[in-house]
Amino acid sequence: MTAKIARVQPPHERPDLSRLTPIIIGAAATIAAIIVLWVVTSVRRDQPFPVDLWWHELMVANRTDAGLVLAWIPGHLGGPVLAAVTGLVIVGTLLILRWWWAAITVAAALVLCIAIAAPLARVVARIRPEDSLAEVVPTSFPSGHVAFAAAMATVLALLFRHWLWWLLGAVWVLWMAWSRTYLAAHWLTDVIGGIFLGVAVGILAWAVVETIRRRRAARTATAPPD
Repeated sequence: MTAKIARVQPPHERPDLSRLTPIIIGAAATIAAIIVLWVVTSVRRDQPFPVDLWWHELMVANRTDAGLVLAWIPGHLGGPVLAAVTGLVIVGTLLILRWWWAAITVAAALVLCIAIAAPLARVVARIRPEDSLAEVVPTSFPSGHVAFAAAMATVLALLFRHWLWWLLGAVWVLWMAWSRTYLAAHWLTDVIGGIFLGVAVGILAWAVVETIRRRRAARTATAPPD
């Protein structure tokens, strides 16, 4: 008897979501991100919130050599170059598997996050903590490291829709957020803004591509045979 090898089902071929879910979730995430951005940018750029100062003092007071090593791991891995390379590797892997729509979704999230986070940080020009151990340029809000981590974690979790992806993504994003404040590279509200922005970018990229995919699938299904 010849053994049958089951084809691994691409993430986008799993019909277990309602048609309106992508749009609703994407809209809600975008609204939340806009609110956070508005609140943070409405304050003076050189004056952090009281919660920022409290968290900053807590991080600095509890620094250890082991903690610094733990903080630099995501700090280096989440840098602009390595983060872009990681995203391209994920896209390449999905293309090798011929999961075209999944590859397009991840690529869209990657491009959108880069296109929004970096220019926004320069426009806001928020001052970083004076004792930063990492970057010192006034591009503190939002945290690009955290935004990219949140975008990739969100889009992968939405694609594969398994609790393990959500768990690993949450751990990575929280680790990244903690490390950026532990190194005094960002204020607490910077990393919170990065989380909101990254989640919104991931959801919107997924929602747009998923909507296009479903419409194309619907047209193909209703098209008359040749």
